[in-house]
Amino acid sequence: MPGAVRTLCLAALLGALGAGGTELTLELPDSAQRCFHQELESGVKFTLDYQVISGGHYDVDCYVEDPNGKTIYQETKKQYDSFSHHSELKGVYTFCFSNEFSTFSHKIVYFDFQVGDEPPILPDMNNRVTALTQLESACVTIHEMLKAVIDSQTHYRLREAQDRSRAEELNGRVSYWSMGETLILFVVSIGQVMLLKSFFTEKRPSSGGAGT
Repeated sequence: MPGAVRTLCLAALLGALGAGGTELTLELPDSAQRCFHQELESGVKFTLDYQVISGGHYDVDCYVEDPNGKTIYQETKKQYDSFSHHSELKGVYTFCFSNEFSTFSHKIVYFDFQVGDEPPILPDMNNRVTALTQLESACVTIHEMLKAVIDSQTHYRLREAQDRSRAEELNGRVSYWSMGETLILFVVSIGQVMLLKSFFTEKRPSSGGAGT
């Protein structure tokens, strides 16, 4: 019996962790805009988290519109942000990322779109009048710890992607600088050789004699 309870508890944990979320990493070219649409019921909570992973000054424009086209969130040139809202209307909500202010650098943007409140980990957990058992308390604790681990993994994954992008950009700059230095040294060396050669070139006297 305890084994079956543990199995149900693990299933509840996995179900709660995987409910109601969409994560996506997209490439946003320069002078471009990408929009996404989600149909929602009235009174539903949704949360949008986003972060620019690489490109330019790591900034992007973002806005959210309700089904009537009213802007309920708008930020310009943000590296990261979080927005939560309860839908007042039923219909299609639109959220867009814009890189139209940049004319030469493209961006890579990560976003996490969550819809609805997280379901309770245990049945009738919110309506219970008795205390949780030791096993149920352990399930709740494990669930909270798993959520913290997932958030930490997402954070460090994004930081690793940012650091890798910056390292590649720095490596490219160092490579171009090294190539430029090599070219300059090559030109200077040839110039010095030609200059030294001109110093040791024997000048022959001009031919011709005086008439008598």
